This record gives sequence, structure tokens and C-alpha cells, in this order.
Amino acid sequence: MSNFNPKTDISWRDFLIRTGLIIASVAIIVWFMPRDSHNSFKIEKGRPWTHADMSAPFDFPIYKSDDVVKAERDSLMRLYEPYFNYNKETELIQVRQFMKDYNKGIPGLPEDYTVLISNRLRNIYAQGIMSNSDYARFNKDTTQMIRIVNGKIASSNYITKIYSTITAYEQIFQEQELMAYRDVLLKCNLNDYISPNLLYDKDRSEASLSDLQNSIPLASGVVQRGQKIIDRGDIIDSKTYNILMSYQRELDRREKSDQQISVTILGQILYVTLLMICLTVFLTLFRKDYFEKPRPLTMLYSLIIVFTITASLMISHNVLHVYIIPFVMVPIFIRVFMDSRTAFISHVTMILICACMLQHPLEFIAVELVAGLVAIYSLRELSSRSQLFWTAVLVTIAAALTSLALAWIRDNSLTKFDISELNYLVINGLLLFCSYPLLYLIEKAFGFTSNITLIELSDMNKALLRRMSEVAPGTFNHSIQVANLAGEIARKIDAKSQLVRTGALYHDIGKILNPIYFTENQSGVNPHESMDYVESAQIIISHVTEGLKLADKYNLPDIIREFITTHHGLGKAKYFYIQQKNKFPDDPVDDLLFTYPGPNPYTKEQAILMMADAVEAASRSLPDYTEKSIRELVDRLIDGQVADGCFKDCPITFRDIAYAKTVLIEKLKTIYHTRVSYPELKK
Repeated sequence: MSNFNPKTDISWRDFLIRTGLIIASVAIIVWFMPRDSHNSFKIEKGRPWTHADMSAPFDFPIYKSDDVVKAERDSLMRLYEPYFNYNKETELIQVRQFMKDYNKGIPGLPEDYTVLISNRLRNIYAQGIMSNSDYARFNKDTTQMIRIVNGKIASSNYITKIYSTITAYEQIFQEQELMAYRDVLLKCNLNDYISPNLLYDKDRSEASLSDLQNSIPLASGVVQRGQKIIDRGDIIDSKTYNILMSYQRELDRREKSDQQISVTILGQILYVTLLMICLTVFLTLFRKDYFEKPRPLTMLYSLIIVFTITASLMISHNVLHVYIIPFVMVPIFIRVFMDSRTAFISHVTMILICACMLQHPLEFIAVELVAGLVAIYSLRELSSRSQLFWTAVLVTIAAALTSLALAWIRDNSLTKFDISELNYLVINGLLLFCSYPLLYLIEKAFGFTSNITLIELSDMNKALLRRMSEVAPGTFNHSIQVANLAGEIARKIDAKSQLVRTGALYHDIGKILNPIYFTENQSGVNPHESMDYVESAQIIISHVTEGLKLADKYNLPDIIREFITTHHGLGKAKYFYIQQKNKFPDDPVDDLLFTYPGPNPYTKEQAILMMADAVEAASRSLPDYTEKSIRELVDRLIDGQVADGCFKDCPITFRDIAYAKTVLIEKLKTIYHTRVSYPELKK
């Protein structure tokens, strides 16, 4: 019945919007994607190699492990000789100063002791004195040698033969002649005449150390191109582990050039662009209505971007395992708020984007696709919180079984399954339990209404429904009957049953304000008898606008408000309209005074409600309830709605309308207990 043509070309404005959406999505995703042209292998010593058979794609050295290099460097440190410059001036200055200070002799000592001590100082300086800090730094090994540079001559000497300023001072008193006068000499402060004459040469020492360390070869061999490294299923021993780590290190070294990074980025842009174009083209061809409302489109692209960025950051920083990310949340949310096909296509797009960042993407794609399909199948219609629980359980089981099956195929063994992957999938399943609170947040953020919310709104204890049952019981009963009829039709023609049921319960809430003016709430008194037809029509029509006010007051979702505005569409209050024309046949009638504000239904569910509402209300006026009378009533009302163009703006088909008629007839026959007429007994 809709006048929408799916083959209509999109406008330039629509084309630019879609192009901008693709460009923005690609730019954000690629910005966060890792720039490595490869990804790290999972290498664990003593564990089986779970990847494909590997041969060397190029020549590369077998690098020594850090522990081996450190041990070799520690061994070479024994050969390291730090450089010290010998300063002759220190000895001359200090000895001359001593002779000057004690040229008249040392009190309490023989006169020749001044010469004796000066000679002793000269011998110590000739041996060499270094600062206490340098001595403590290098005197850690008795075999340590230092290189003393005296002019152009460099000679090696054991550090044990060198003095520090402290040991030099103690050495003075080791002479037999001086030991007896120790108390007297302590008053002379001989340490004032002891200064380091071996000065540490930092530049020359560090250069020597660097040359020594660079002499250690970092590689212990070479792997030739084409040489087999390891077969799938082989245990990674120490030698193979070292070769694999060397291969990984060589890959890291080779990819550092700007040209390689540029090519990687270009490939990422092209790959992500192709996938996002495919997704956008699918929506353009088969779900064009989503582009008319920005909220579902924003949610869809935002979910893909957020989960892709999360995967990129985890892979870039090597944080945990990518299987921990609950990718299945994306198809769950899209399935609940949109539809199954869009959920599947979006999930495939996201998984393929994430897969290009992994070293071995096929297993990841298989596990996540199976998990996504199970999630979509298990949420055909979300009607309770427990469904999300069972969805999380089923998804975890399906993903684990898929991973187990691939492990058996890969390893050809029942016992080589890596239990760590199962742990990641279990954590993933636990995170899926967060779907319910996140579902609520997304619902509020993007203005959606889930089936769970619709079920909560259908609770008869809700304030608005309870008020209607007390103030307008006739309208309340009518709404319940319409909800039952509309729900049956929706199930028959594959529409949203829960949505139309909830919309039916609230479609007449505007009658609460003036219940006595509506037939179903009257008990013998009809206030319209004292009013003119225009005034009566305006009061009847006002239940739509009053209903919208109540919907605003009680914060009803927009999707429920739409049922209030469309259940009469642009139809007329026909009873008063016909009465006006019959009473005043010669006077012109302003049709707008008798016309509902509309609009006409523009969804299948709204059309169902219009049919069910009209038929249920009119069925109460039937003089008798036979199959014929009910069928004629249903055909007359719905055919009249079709003729008036009430369904021209919604995607309902003649086949759907035929099914709706059948359901209405059968349900009304059941409600009113139609029976065959009993024959009269002839006299």
C-alpha cells in the first residue's frame, strides 16, 4: 500500500550524507588501528606451536637472548680497564707545601723526620692515589686492573696496588720509624697533604667500555631463506623459541621505515573503506528508512567504531586477548532496536575490520561469526530479561565449541586444546551479562524503545492505565480488546506484536479527561444530545490532542505517541459529520471541523491498530452477531479505510490486509460466541 519506490535514485544531498558518514567512520577507525604490518605470534616455551607450518621468508640472524648477552658482557667486564690520568703536579705541590709548613721540624720529633715523611709521601704518590669514591667504585674485584696514562705512555696496574686518600693516609704510619710517633703525627693533619693524583678519564673510559661491549656478537647464527623453522603442533624448545623471537625481532626492525608505514596506512584505508561502503550500500538498498531517522544510524555506526577502536587499542598495546571483547553486543543491540539482517551485516563488517589487525584472522572470524549468529537467533523477540542471560550462555557455549573444533582440525589431536582461549571466551560471556544495563543506556541515549520497555508499559498497574481503568472503564476495556485483536494480526502478518499491543493500550488515553462524552463510558445519559454536531465532533477529535498532552506528562516514548496520533489518521468523526450533512443538506460543511489532525499510519503496526480500533468499536453496535454480519462489518470498514487512502503511506500489502480481515472475523466470532440459528418447530 506504500507509495515508496525502492528503486528511486538518491539525491545529491543523500549521497553527500552517506559519503560523509563513510569518510568519518574510516578516518576514526584507521586512526586507532595498529601500524604494524604484522602482529606478534603467540610464542610460549614448552607449549605446542598452534599456528601454521613456518619456514623462513628471508634470511635473518639468530639473535642471542638477553640473558646470554648479559652473561657475556659480565664476563667481558673483567677485561675492562678504566682510564686514569696521572697528575705529576699534585705530588710536587703537596710535598712542597709539607716541607714549607714544617721547615723548622716537627715538634716532638727528631729533625730528620721531616725529610723521612716527605720521602714517604713521594713514594705513596708514585704508587698512585685516587679519590675514595673512584676507589670504592672500581675496587670490587681484586683482579680489577686500571690503565694509568702518564703523558703518552699508558700502563696497566692492579687496583690493589693503588691507594685511596684514606688508605694512603694509613700507609704513612706503616713505617716502623713513624709508628712509634703516631700520636704526635696525628696532630700534624698529614691528610691535608694527600690528594688524588690519578684522575678518572670519563670519555676515554666510556669509549673503551663501548668498544668492548660492541665486540660481543648479538647473533649466534643465521637462518637461511626457505629453511624450516617449526611445524604446527611441534613443542617450542629453547632453540626454536630463540629462532622465533629472532624472526619476530627482525620483522620489527624491517617495518620501521616511513615508506612501509605509509603503505600500511594506505592499505588500511582502502580495506576499511570497502567494508564501510558495502555496509552503507546495504542500508541504502534494503533499509533506506534508517536514513530518515538519524538515531538508529548513529547507534549502528557508533557501535562499530567503538568496538573496533577497543580492539585496536588492545592489539596495539598487547593488553590481554582480543577474545575478551564482547563483540556480540553489537548484533544484540542492533537486533533488539533494528532488525536481524542489519545486525548480521553490521557484525560481519566489524569482525572483518578487526580481523585484519590479527596475525591469524580466520579462527577469529569463525568464532565471532558463529557467536553473532547464535545471538541473533536467540533474540528473535526480546520479551524478558532472562533471554539476555540465556543468550550470553548460548553464545559462550557456541564460541567455545567452535574454538574447540578448530583446534581439533588444526592439531589433529583431542588433547592439544589451549585452555587459555576457553578462559578468554568465558570472560567474554561474563561481560555479555552487562548487555542489559547497557541496553537501557543505549535506549535512553538514542531514543529507542525495547520490547522490555514495552512490556513494562503494558503493566496494568502503571499510573496512566490504572487511572483509565478507574475514570473511563469502558475505554479501558475497549483498549484491551483492541490490543488483543491487533496483537493477533501482528503475529499473523509478521509485524511487531508487542509494540502494537502496547500502542493499543494507550491509543485512547485522551478520553480520560472527558470520559462521559464517549459512548463506551455512558450509562443512559448522552451529553451530545444537547450540543450541536460541530461542538460534539470537536470534543471527540480532541481526545487525540489531549492524549498527546498526557503522553508528555507521563513521559511515554515517541513510538507510543505515534499510535495516539495515527489511530484515526486523517479520518473524520463520521457520525456527527453525516448528521450535520443530513440535517443541513443545503448548507456547506467545513470538513476540517470534523477531521482528525492525523497523520495517516506510516508503519505496518499503526495500520493494524487503525483497523482493529475501528472494527472493535463498530462491532458493539451490531444488532446480532452472526458470521455474516461480522464479515460484512469487517469488510465494509476496512475496505472503506483502503478507499479513503488511509494506508497509502505505510508498507502494508493487500495480502496483509486480507490476513487482518480473517483474524478480525475469527476473533470477533469467538468473542461474541456466534451460533447457528435454531429452526422453529412447525405447528
